Amino acid sequence: MTSQPGRAGWRVERRRGPAADLHGRPVPDAPVRSAWVLDADAPALVLGSTQGEDLVDAAVARARGVAVVRRRSGGGVVHVDPATTAWVDVIVPAGDPLWDDDVGRAALWVGRAWRDALADLGVAPTVVHDGTLACGPLGRLVCFGTVGAGEVTTPDGRKVVGISQRRTRAAARFQCAAYTVWDPAPLVDLLGLDGDGSLADAAAGTGHPAAALVDAFLARLPA
Repeated sequence: MTSQPGRAGWRVERRRGPAADLHGRPVPDAPVRSAWVLDADAPALVLGSTQGEDLVDAAVARARGVAVVRRRSGGGVVHVDPATTAWVDVIVPAGDPLWDDDVGRAALWVGRAWRDALADLGVAPTVVHDGTLACGPLGRLVCFGTVGAGEVTTPDGRKVVGISQRRTRAAARFQCAAYTVWDPAPLVDLLGLDGDGSLADAAAGTGHPAAALVDAFLARLPA
């Protein structure tokens, strides 16, 4: 783990390890504004807090060496590919100027920071979703098959940045993911979706390496 002062008082920490350990890391009891840049050391299928492992074809996961783990934030399944996934957790203490008691509004500023970061990289235009949860044909099963408040899409509704949220009395933790390329095939196989084509057009990759996406986002964190 490495840590460093970040933009405008943000503390930036970089960690590499198993996805289960990265998701399991607790928020400190006395949190400060932080951005955790997380790098899984192997592929993983991450279930939302309410999803069961019965959704996953365990034989396929074992054969491909994909760890099946769970996060404590809500939302649908996320496939983490170390080669193509940008993953940043953002910690905002309760009472911070960026804190919002309204769960729906709380993630909007995070999405705007991602939108501006993408624009800096030439990925534009993108849109920050500020409405209610919009589910695709698979319902809430797959994170990148739905769009919630604060998440970033193309103008035609393809999801580019996913954001899940966990809140405690001490802080809000926003877990963000974006892809260099969007490849639904692992999700189709691991979830046994029988070649469901609805995921292909549900999301979009950025065309930029994960490191470039992360650095652009960190540069856009607000004061």
